[in-house]
Amino acid sequence: MIEIIGLHKKLAGQPVLKGIDLTINKGETLTVIGRSGEGKSVLLKHIIGLFRPDSGRILIDGEDITSYKISELYRLRRRFGVLFQGSALFDSLTVGENIGLGLREHKIYPESEIRRIIGEKLARVDLKGMENKKPAELSGGMKKRVGLARAIAMSPEYILYDEPTTGLDPITADSINNLIIELKTEPEITSIAVTHDMASAYKISDRIAMLHDGKIIFTGAPDEIKNSNSQTVQQFIMGKARGPITNF
Repeated sequence: MIEIIGLHKKLAGQPVLKGIDLTINKGETLTVIGRSGEGKSVLLKHIIGLFRPDSGRILIDGEDITSYKISELYRLRRRFGVLFQGSALFDSLTVGENIGLGLREHKIYPESEIRRIIGEKLARVDLKGMENKKPAELSGGMKKRVGLARAIAMSPEYILYDEPTTGLDPITADSINNLIIELKTEPEITSIAVTHDMASAYKISDRIAMLHDGKIIFTGAPDEIKNSNSQTVQQFIMGKARGPITNF
């Protein structure tokens, strides 16, 4: 379980997070929606300790990580997998080298086992036999799949998805959504996604939280957000230019 309590953060002197309260239950997929610049990615960076809050607490399995030392944060991050918005693959490395990067960095397994894991994770994302390809040889959807294979390479307890379907056509985006759903069947994986894509949010989420003006203004199941009485929520999920959200 992850509990975020009274989280505040300023960037360049401007308040971004203004008292976030949010709970992510073990084994669920929670998606955070909201406009660009609202602080969704900033929130993810706090969860893995890349940012430290100005005030507030983040509890992971009951431990407050905001007081962790650097060495403790490194150990914490081994429990997380991250699918970055742009996949964040290293162009100079092969697909296999990208996926095995964390495994080799942490020296967890012998090389033979690392190669086996790379092959297993590639098969898991329907890219079997692509170890020797370079990122430049891949389509956008394939890069996302490689990024996802890297995210699950170390068998994480938590997976963070930063705009997993951005830049993809609807069919490719849906294939990524299906992979995210399939990963929910893995034992004890808890997932947190941030996205603007409401089709994706509705499909992959157990619960959806909306971040607006630095605070969580709604949390509930996909059907509940569709029926929300909040005009702000309805304006965003319907993609309407007119409404209470006016600072374009």
